[in-house]
Amino acid sequence: MTKDELTAWALASGWQMIAGCPSLTKPSSPKEAIVRLALKATVATLEVKLPAGRWDKVASEPYAKISADPESGLPLGLGFEKIPSFSMLMQDNRDRQVFSRMK
Repeated sequence: MTKDELTAWALASGWQMIAGCPSLTKPSSPKEAIVRLALKATVATLEVKLPAGRWDKVASEPYAKISADPESGLPLGLGFEKIPSFSMLMQDNRDRQVFSRMK
């Protein structure tokens, strides 16, 4: 996958751009990012914000090693398949975006 493909997937999956990175937010605080994809020139990094406010790297892979899962579309290689809470957080963010458009 390329940087543009990852960005398109993230935005279609409920992520939003915060500070130039596709990010997921807390349901109770929709303006504060708690998970982000730092997309650099050659690598994509999945980071989680610690309670102290520091970003902790969960996974990092070159774009050439990241591929989309044929069934779910999740990018394989960044750790999404190992941590089920990412799927729930993405669903919460996607639902919030859908319901905000209905108002």
